[in-house]
Amino acid sequence: MSMIKKTIFILVTSILTPFALTGEHHEEKLPVTAEEQSQLTPDNVLSDLIAGNERFVEGHLPKYDVASNREAAVSGQFPKAYVLSCVDSRVPVEHVFNQGLGDIFVGRVAGNVENVDQLGSIEYATKYAGVKLVIVLGHESCGAVKGTIAGVEDGNLSLLLEKISPAVAMTTNHSHHDSNTKNKAYVKDVVTNNVIKTVKDIRARSSILSGLEAEGKIKIVGAVYSLETGQVKIL
Repeated sequence: MSMIKKTIFILVTSILTPFALTGEHHEEKLPVTAEEQSQLTPDNVLSDLIAGNERFVEGHLPKYDVASNREAAVSGQFPKAYVLSCVDSRVPVEHVFNQGLGDIFVGRVAGNVENVDQLGSIEYATKYAGVKLVIVLGHESCGAVKGTIAGVEDGNLSLLLEKISPAVAMTTNHSHHDSNTKNKAYVKDVVTNNVIKTVKDIRARSSILSGLEAEGKIKIVGAVYSLETGQVKIL
């Protein structure tokens, strides 16, 4: 190999090797289009989000061309799903499901409970914005759930925690002695029951959402996120 060719080879290798090792690249991924959204079903959106979560668990985050995605989203939005999540900063919803700009709606409130504002937002997302799937996403070691178990009372927080208290009452598979925030299994069961209750309440409190689900146009499901593994378990 001549000295010139050898020099060129070294330069090219030194430039490309870091990308090969780290996997840094921009995927050819743009926000969901109106045509793509119209072809989606509740089941294949759920499958897509589960597959996205599997990639997140493996440590893969989407690396999109931000400028192109931002530009493509200016003319409109056609998300696939609405995720009602807790406000917990350790649950980055778009990352958890490996989704990008314009792919999903995210509503956040401590304890992932439904209220009139959240219900109205979900109704808008499904009836008018074309969303096919609604996920109520709880997470392990939820502070709002722990606060409810501990009987915290403080300002407007008390009114919020009242919405979670029925889930505490539902959780009867532990002894009274073990029904406290130090018992991880008990907290986990209350978290799960809180998600189940919220899904049930969404259907009961919104004839629009229950009607769309009965027609097969949307699906409403509950799920719990593991802080330790990053995995989302569909209930």
